[in-house]
Formats: sequence, C-alpha cells, structure tokens
Amino acid sequence: MLLADATTVAAPGVPAIRERAKDLYFSLYGDPRSNPAEARAYVEDQIAAVQALPADLPGSLADLPAWVQQRTDAVGAQYREYLAARKNGAPRRYFSCRAHALYFIKAVAPTKLVDGAWLYGLLKHWNNPAYHELIKTYLEELGEGAPSKNHVTIYRKLLATHGCDGWESLGDEHFVQGAIQLALGHHADSFLPEIIGYNLGYEQLPLHLLITSYELNEFGIDPYYFTLHVTVDNAASGHAQKAVQALAGLMPRVGDREAFYRRVLDGYRLNDIGASTTSVIAEFDLQAELVRILAAKSNVGKNMHSDYCRVAGRSVNDWLGDPAQIPGFLAALEKAGWIKRGEDVEHSRFWRLVHGEKAEMFGVFSAYELQVLRDWIMSTPDGKRVEGARTLTWRARQRTLDNLGEHADRSAHFPERGLIRRHPRLEAQDSELRLLEEQVAASAGKQEAMALLTGLMSPEIHHTAVGLMATRMYTRLFDA
Repeated sequence: MLLADATTVAAPGVPAIRERAKDLYFSLYGDPRSNPAEARAYVEDQIAAVQALPADLPGSLADLPAWVQQRTDAVGAQYREYLAARKNGAPRRYFSCRAHALYFIKAVAPTKLVDGAWLYGLLKHWNNPAYHELIKTYLEELGEGAPSKNHVTIYRKLLATHGCDGWESLGDEHFVQGAIQLALGHHADSFLPEIIGYNLGYEQLPLHLLITSYELNEFGIDPYYFTLHVTVDNAASGHAQKAVQALAGLMPRVGDREAFYRRVLDGYRLNDIGASTTSVIAEFDLQAELVRILAAKSNVGKNMHSDYCRVAGRSVNDWLGDPAQIPGFLAALEKAGWIKRGEDVEHSRFWRLVHGEKAEMFGVFSAYELQVLRDWIMSTPDGKRVEGARTLTWRARQRTLDNLGEHADRSAHFPERGLIRRHPRLEAQDSELRLLEEQVAASAGKQEAMALLTGLMSPEIHHTAVGLMATRMYTRLFDA
C-alpha cells in the first residue's frame, strides 16, 4: 500500500493513540530499547482501533494469488484510464503545482525514512526457510547494502536535493504509520501474524504510486524512489508475491489456523490508519503553507530589519512581531506593489530580494520554501496561475518506467575483499568499517556473525556506512 488511502480511524476508548505517535517514533528511532513496553502497548492499541474496519483479503489462503493478480489488473486498468485522460488534456490529478509535489515529499517523510522497518525483527530467523521471503524483502528494502539502492538513502537524498527539511515538525498524524512500522520491527516475536498481514497489504501495488511517479516526473522531480517500488513490489516475482509466499510458509500446520489468520487480517488493516498518500495531498493549501513558513521565519526576522523598512506605514519588524499578522503582511506587500500576483516572479521586487546569489536576503529561504513562494506569487486568489518555463532535469527525464532497467544498478563499485565490498579510501586501521570486518572474521561461527550484523541493520542504522556494510555482509552470508 505504501501509505493507506483511508482516512484516520479512531476507536472509542483510545483517543490518545495518534497523539503519542510522534513521541514514540523518535523514541524508537533514537533508542529502540528505551521503552519497549510502550511500543508494544501502542501496537496493541492500534490493532484495537482498526479491528472494526473491513478487510478485502479472501477467506482462503488458496485464493490469495488470484486476489493479488486481480488487484494488480484493476490498478493497471485505472492507470491506463488516467494516462488516456491526461493525453486528452485532463489536468494533473494530485499536484496543483511544484510546491504541492514537494510538500508531499516532505509530508510522507516520516514513513519513507523507516521503509521496511516492520520486518527488521525477523532477521534473526535467517536459518529458518519459512522466513526467507520476508528477510529477502527487508534486504531489498535496504538495497542489499548498495547505497544507491537503499530506500532510506534514496529518500534522504531526495529530501536534501529539494530542501525539504523540517519534516520533524509535522503533526502527529504523519508519524502514525512510521511508529507502527518501528514498533512492529522491534517486537516481531509478539506480532508475527500482524507483521505478515501488514506486509501483505503494504507491498501491494497502489494506483497512487503510479500517478505520483508520473506527476513528480512532470515537475522535474526525480521519481526514482517511487518507480523503484513499482518494480520491486510486482506481483509476478516481487515483494507482493513474496508476501503471499511468506504467509503460506508461516501459517501454522498445527493449532488454531483461523485465529492466526484473524491476526493477519488485523495486521493488514493497520495499513489503513494515520495519514495517507491521498490525505496528505488533499491537506495542502498553498496560501496556508506560505503563511506557516513566514510565521516560522518571523521568530528570527522580527528583530533583523531596520526601522526604515516599512510596509503600509509599519516597520517590517512590527509586522513580524506577531505571526498572526502574516496574512495581513502579505496583503500589504501586494497592495504596495512589492508582490505582483499572477505574474512571473521576476516582476515582484520581493522575489528579487530573496532569490539569486546577489539577493539581499539570499539564503534566508530553502529551496522548498522558495518554491512555495514562487508558486504563490504566480497564482491568483481564484486558483489560476501563470505557467513559467518548465525544464526537466536530466535525472528526472531518465526515471520513466520505460527505461528504469538501464539505471537499476547505480551502486558504487566497491572492490571485493572477503565478505565485503570496500571503498578504496577506507584504509585507516581504526576505521569503524575495518573494525566490523575484524569482528566478523573473529566470530566463533555463522550464528555469532549474523547476530552481530543484525544489530547494525536496524531501521535507525542500516543506511549509515557501517549499516550498509553490515547489510552487504549479512546478504552474502544469508545467500551462502
């Protein structure tokens, strides 16, 4: 599912579920061992909150492969209809402007930055074939240790490229899915059926993923993270298929199979709580986002302007002294001619103050914030906008699904050495990577080595240099 397409569900009696998602998210990301009881209770509360939701999984395990194929076919047909409509002149379905698309990238960051986390706790079962499909899925989420294929690394780069920082200040609702994934990953022994069900839902190809990729590419925003999920989650041989195989392999042969499957359904439903792709897209308001940005800037800027800087008879410091005045400040700037709405941004004196290497306020706004300001200036209150020249970056032009394959292996070339691929510059005797290599070599056996590596492949570490190396080593030992 990537992100659910359902509205948030709040069950009676558990009003604090979402309200503690953000705190739990950062607690688990910082130190997963800090409060294990709270993480487990959080998952239990979330399960209670979603049990009344419908689930479209078939009642029989034998019907699952056909169910996956039917979903895939339906999404494919809907996407063809979307493409046909766009070809005939229909507007973009999701993103009203480039700032809207970048807002989406930032707003779903809490989930994307823990991609695959729900499977982490299964790594210790490497010697049990029943877990292999789920472990392979986790390793592929980590790019098998290749930096250019590690999903979290790719997303971090996407955020940095477009100046989409500040996601940590998002509302609690945006952290629900990430908190669920982290909590499941660190309590795998307690929630195995739910993990299987969650994985089964998350790895299905959603329509919003295809449309998102298409529209991001139109804005020159590299959609590689999203198109990568289209390919790796495919129903023929990808994660969607592995999810079905994992359920078949781990369904108990002796015991209450129906009870196990009910818990699988609960896990599947967990995908449908918290902020979703479509709800995140729908919540964007260009005017409100610009006001939010300027209000945040006002905390610093309210004392930084000279008294001669006056708008509508008031000093800029006075305007910025109260964040509630920001909408009035924007209106005053427009009335004074500093901003000319509905025209090219270069016609606005205020834009020239903030954009360009020689601009007096150069560096005050991030790339994302400048895009919000640009799109707001070029729009009118009735929603119309001037379309400036649009130039796709080379990277974005190359990220279509038609030629994704030729860019699939973008990893750095690490020289082979033992179990790892070392970067030639990492030769210091005391380097962390060399130390890890020595510790693995000194292990009493494969069991000890795998345990050591597993500890370095957690959601908060695997995208670091030592985590990537541990993943490469684990992968080779796992496949040996």
